[in-house]
Amino acid sequence: MTVTTTTDYQTIYQQLEKSFDNQSLLFGDQINPDFGHDEMESFQHLPDIVVRPKTTQEVALVMKLANQHQIPVTARGTGTGLVGGCVPMEGGILIDLSAMNQILELDADNLTLTTEAGAMLKDVATYASDQGFLYAPDPGEKTASIGGNIATNAGGMRAVKYGVTRESVRALTVVTPQGDILKLGGKIVKTSSGLDLKDLFIGSEGILGIITEATLRIRPLPKANTSLMVPFDDFKAALGTVPKILQSGIQPTAVEFFEADSVKCWENFASQEFPQSGAAAYLLLTFDEQSDEIIESDYEAIAELCLDNGASDAYVLDTDELKKAVWSARDTFLEAIKASTPDMDEADAVVPRSATAEFVQYTHDLAKKEQIRIPGFGHVGDGNLHLYICQDDYDDTTWKAKLSTVFNALYAKASALDGKVSGEHGIGYAKRNYLKNTTLDADLVAMRAVKTALDPNHILNPDKVI
Repeated sequence: MTVTTTTDYQTIYQQLEKSFDNQSLLFGDQINPDFGHDEMESFQHLPDIVVRPKTTQEVALVMKLANQHQIPVTARGTGTGLVGGCVPMEGGILIDLSAMNQILELDADNLTLTTEAGAMLKDVATYASDQGFLYAPDPGEKTASIGGNIATNAGGMRAVKYGVTRESVRALTVVTPQGDILKLGGKIVKTSSGLDLKDLFIGSEGILGIITEATLRIRPLPKANTSLMVPFDDFKAALGTVPKILQSGIQPTAVEFFEADSVKCWENFASQEFPQSGAAAYLLLTFDEQSDEIIESDYEAIAELCLDNGASDAYVLDTDELKKAVWSARDTFLEAIKASTPDMDEADAVVPRSATAEFVQYTHDLAKKEQIRIPGFGHVGDGNLHLYICQDDYDDTTWKAKLSTVFNALYAKASALDGKVSGEHGIGYAKRNYLKNTTLDADLVAMRAVKTALDPNHILNPDKVI
């Protein structure tokens, strides 16, 4: 890529001034440091220019100018990523899509909701719910943008029943690196009309094009829901029960797993006792249906199944207070672990569901071998585990060395179990080498060929993924 000088960026800024007002254009000292990192803050680099477009056409205008001058461009939503995916590692232009946050239409007849990419997940979900519909994807970070969710193919707790974000995307508007505007998919439920380019951009982490608008699948809002918390004295029994639950013919909405170390972190963080604390491991399940009768039948059957397979008890979270207490704890495990250590980093590995017990046992053995703390929890209904390597008392040099050793070992083990590096957070900048080390060369060549075909000047989100 041609390296652009500071003088060049001054000229580019002056060209952009012709199309954007002062509130939509930042340069030099005007740029807030937050634009130089994501939620983890592990990687930091400021852009030279920040543009805040309000329309797809304005995004296209920026891309045409950037492609003409071969300037690196990075798209950003709300910056909640954990792998440096929205960090402009080569500077250049950062396109901040947060102003493109309008929900455009809810089409009840076609069960779709159309929104701009900068709208937050929580706002889209609330809007749908207020109209009597469910937008099913439920990643943990509710302030993430819809465009960011689509770019990483985010999963979340409800993926076991409703699938990941990909399964809820009907159509996309995408701006290419050359500034062309693509309209992919539609309100249609199926199509066999040429290459499925829509799905190519889902999960592409902003290296192929910039998503500006999405038409999403919605569903009738379930009329009944409840949660079931099941403690176990042994994590292997808990994880060994998960395939049996999924084979039972009953479809939970979520199947979450966590261990005593995560509970202890939360208790220290929240200064309160976790409901029914004291177990070695827990399964936390939710069920949603259109009637209380179906819900009751489902959770009673699953509770019996768990008790038959080693559970010490099964608690129906049948009051709003109890449900809120347990789920608010689960939702803040990450925050609690982060508060327990000077620094940490995360492995977002995914393995076949039948291999989760072996993988968790491996993390325990690795933590003991390397004398480092690795608390974790995960969406075991789909084999996605979040493991946090904690710095604790190690100095920075030792910590970085330990981190590299542990990451290499974890991802190698996941790969050996037919798993993958990331289940939902993406590769971004942080996990590139781990993807390279666990992926066939031919697969990487094919990925790079797609990137080069769509972005021959390699200006879009450089240094990411591949």
